[in-house]
Amino acid sequence: MKIKLDENIPHQLSPVLTALGHDVRSVFDQGLTGHSDETIWRAVAEEQRLLVTQDVDFGRVAAAGAMEGPGVLLLRLGMPSRGTLLKRAKALFQSEDVSRWRGCVVVATERKIRVRRA
Repeated sequence: MKIKLDENIPHQLSPVLTALGHDVRSVFDQGLTGHSDETIWRAVAEEQRLLVTQDVDFGRVAAAGAMEGPGVLLLRLGMPSRGTLLKRAKALFQSEDVSRWRGCVVVATERKIRVRRA
């Protein structure tokens, strides 16, 4: 799957997801750090990548249907340290059929996953 990591996701996740067979790019690698959500979403949509983020705004806008695109994985952890984010994201991509998340807003907490289809 094609994935884009938002700037609030540890860059150490990129090689982990690449090793699992995903095509990963990050906002940081593409020089989009600090750009508006609209600019980032435009890049996500053009590249048809699932956006992995902690930014609730992406989840809200995508859920409202205001932004059409390949989907959003919103990580909502109680204590989102770098280590817990890496651990949870890795577990999700190892255990879930993420190809089914295309066009969806997926909210993942420490214990649950909610998938909202467009």
